Amino acid sequence: MRQQLSGLLYGWIIILSIILISSTILALLLRFTTFNEPTLSWVTLVIGLFAFFFGGLVAGVKGKAKGWIIGGLTGIGFTIFIFLIQYLGNKSGFSMEQLLSHLGYIFAAIFGGVIGVNMVVGQQE
Repeated sequence: MRQQLSGLLYGWIIILSIILISSTILALLLRFTTFNEPTLSWVTLVIGLFAFFFGGLVAGVKGKAKGWIIGGLTGIGFTIFIFLIQYLGNKSGFSMEQLLSHLGYIFAAIFGGVIGVNMVVGQQE
């Protein structure tokens, strides 16, 4: 149980780190290049999928068991965190587009968790 909670925490930290670093880079690109906003929505979707996949992967590696649960909790927990920031800051819920994006993020985290646990199992044999 303790390993799973540790894995969950590591997964959240990885997701937050990737999102903060990529947000800074994207903000600089928007400011100093001709990078346009329509392209930004696709780039942020791909970065989000990568961040959640990698966060789930790390959570699975650290958790060492039940990868789909650890990955799912990693994705759901971070999605709830984003929802709370949006709701408390802007007093608005998720739009349908955001809801679909976050469902994709959760599935990416689940997939990462499954792969992460199987990486650990493969190394033990």
